[in-house]
Amino acid sequence: MSNNVDAGAAKSNPFDRWSCLLAAVAIALIGYNVTVSVPVLSTALVAKAGFSEVEVGRIWGADMGGLAIGAVLSAFFVSRINRWHIIYSALVLYLGANILCMVLGTYQEILILRLFSGIASGLFCGVAAATLSGATNPVFAFNLELFGFAFSTAAALHFLPQLSMNGIYIVFIILGVLIAGLVLFIPKHPLNEKELNDLEMATEKAVNWKVPKILPVMCLSAICLYYINIGGYYTYIELAALSDGLAQSFITPVLTWSSIFAIIGCVLAHFANRYGLFKPLYFGLLAMAASAIMLYAGISETTLVISLFAFMTLWTFIDIYQAAMIAHMDRSGMLAALVPAVIGFGQFLGPNVAASMLEFGMGYHMMFVVCGSMAMGAFLIYLFVGLNIRKHLNVAVAE
Repeated sequence: MSNNVDAGAAKSNPFDRWSCLLAAVAIALIGYNVTVSVPVLSTALVAKAGFSEVEVGRIWGADMGGLAIGAVLSAFFVSRINRWHIIYSALVLYLGANILCMVLGTYQEILILRLFSGIASGLFCGVAAATLSGATNPVFAFNLELFGFAFSTAAALHFLPQLSMNGIYIVFIILGVLIAGLVLFIPKHPLNEKELNDLEMATEKAVNWKVPKILPVMCLSAICLYYINIGGYYTYIELAALSDGLAQSFITPVLTWSSIFAIIGCVLAHFANRYGLFKPLYFGLLAMAASAIMLYAGISETTLVISLFAFMTLWTFIDIYQAAMIAHMDRSGMLAALVPAVIGFGQFLGPNVAASMLEFGMGYHMMFVVCGSMAMGAFLIYLFVGLNIRKHLNVAVAE
């Protein structure tokens, strides 16, 4: 995943400014605030708002579905109109939905409001992803995002359980207000055609990915399957552990500390570069599948620690390679803006599939097997992509 570029091209790229990169990362992390805190949010809705386990899966699934819709809208507009206008329009929707969540409280009302909040989050994430993909070195840019993801996850899992539901919504509102200032540091428009050509010429041929369009589409479908696994597992892991008799006082610290393992995933991805792009991805997906399926036999303190720590490590490890592939296949930002869409769609399906399994009495243990099978499906897709990409790129990249 080497990404050496001409220094002059890098210097002239406005998307390489530290202020731009950090602002885009912060906007992305705020957009993903529900995604990273789903376990504690699910428990909070059950314990503090009186919703059932099935209902919380539907509610946060609606939020993730909204994220997918918002990211699709972002992908359509991000290269066409002022990106600041997209963010500010989304901000109105986001703030309105979260404020109303503090006033309204029925299942149907919260379900609809979380959908609208998710749409706004998808617009945030889509613009942020397009901004990061415009960097001369997109691998570094997405590494930066995932590094920040580890700390934002730890903060969310530690502090949100201490708040009431209205307190949680107030935190979301404050984070939304911060976006109003952060957006001023990102470019309003993507690179023009001349700037894109200069960037492509400055980039080494080894990473100048010219592949059939079907391959990035297949990669997006693999990301979707992967996030069905993420959505189902992460939404219900805390409730499943409680169901198997583990104490809340043990589960909460494990969830918090597990988020730090996302940093380990970033470090491992850095050292795994020497093995090419696909081999680490294959390993990561197989290990991710195993971390979910191992819970079929039941959740003990030991299996929770092993599974959750592995899950969080592999989450960022795998995402780095997936984001790098998409970034190399597309410099305009359109495909990169679709990544949050497929992530949101996968995380919409994941909790809903899991909720349906619980509704039909299949239980948490079988649910984790289905989650693992989704990671296996993503592995098979990438295996096919890797075999075909050898025909278009040098063998080392596809190994």
